[in-house]
Amino acid sequence: MSGLLFIVAAPSGAGKTTLVRQLLATGIGLALSISYTTRAPRPGEENGREYHFTDVAHFRAMIEADDFLEWAKVHDHYYGTSKRWIETERAAGRDVLLEIDWQGAQQVRRLFPDAIGIFILPPSLEVLTQRLQGRGTDSPEVIARRLAAAREEMSHVGEFGYVIINDDLQTALTDFVFIVRASRLRLETQRLRHPALFARLT
Repeated sequence: MSGLLFIVAAPSGAGKTTLVRQLLATGIGLALSISYTTRAPRPGEENGREYHFTDVAHFRAMIEADDFLEWAKVHDHYYGTSKRWIETERAAGRDVLLEIDWQGAQQVRRLFPDAIGIFILPPSLEVLTQRLQGRGTDSPEVIARRLAAAREEMSHVGEFGYVIINDDLQTALTDFVFIVRASRLRLETQRLRHPALFARLT
């Protein structure tokens, strides 16, 4: 039985990484895909934990070898998801979570139309600006570019089945948990995961 595939996207600063980290901490049983990227690690990040950090030459070689389920260039850096890892996890019946951008989500949907899309929105552009400035890691020019990109990213919200507005972190986390649990309770998912029970009872 193939595990469920959740794809989560959001503009930079919407709180996606924090929400995903807290979701996984609940013990909800999702396997998080660790993407490859050519950007430099931020303070506190570790190779193999937040990302597999690599250089442009190696990333392009992986593209040529068809190693990626999806890949995209975002904010002048490449990001990609390992195809083999996703296929192995799903084949073992494990539910997988992908943190990707809208471009990557489109690529994944073409290969896996059953993927469950979740988009995280900020409550306003003002709050998004404050969050980006509060990081203290980007220059004003970089923040301005990220805000411009955020408008483009948010215009693709209609491509996702679920939307979480991250105004209050705890409320957003609760919504996130509900989406995962509800997806697992869908009739077709339950039939696949409990065939013997359905055969006896229906």
